[in-house]
Amino acid sequence: MIKSAQPRSQRKFRFTAPLHIKQHFVRVHITKEVRTKLNISRRTVQICKGDTVKIITGSKKGTVGKVSRVDIKQGFLYLENLTRKNARGRESQIPVRPSNVYITDLNLSDKRRHAKLISKGSDINGKER
Repeated sequence: MIKSAQPRSQRKFRFTAPLHIKQHFVRVHITKEVRTKLNISRRTVQICKGDTVKIITGSKKGTVGKVSRVDIKQGFLYLENLTRKNARGRESQIPVRPSNVYITDLNLSDKRRHAKLISKGSDINGKER
C-alpha cells in the first residue's frame, strides 16, 4: 500500500490504483448482530450486489436499502431505493461511499463467498488459525 504521509500522494495512489487494489477500497463493516449470528470473525467484507446496508452519515442517514450495483472503479455503491430526479424528470441512482454505510444483511447466495465467510476461526485470507 501507500507509504507517503502527503495527502496529495494518497489521493493520487487511490485514483491511479489498479482494479485489484481498488477492490479493497469497497470493504464495508458488518454489524455485530450479523457477525454473531453467522459466526463471522471478520469486521469488514467486500460489498457485493444483494447485500442490505444502512447509511450512517450524510443527508440520507438512516436509509436502509439493498445494493443494486457496486462501482469498484469509482469507489461507489448504489442502493435500489435511493434515487433522485434530474432536470428532465428522469430518475438516477445516488452514489454512496462505502465508508458511509454498514452491512445489516449479507447476500450468501454465492457458494464461494458463503464458504469464505462462514468458516469458523478463519483469518483474513480464509485460512484456519
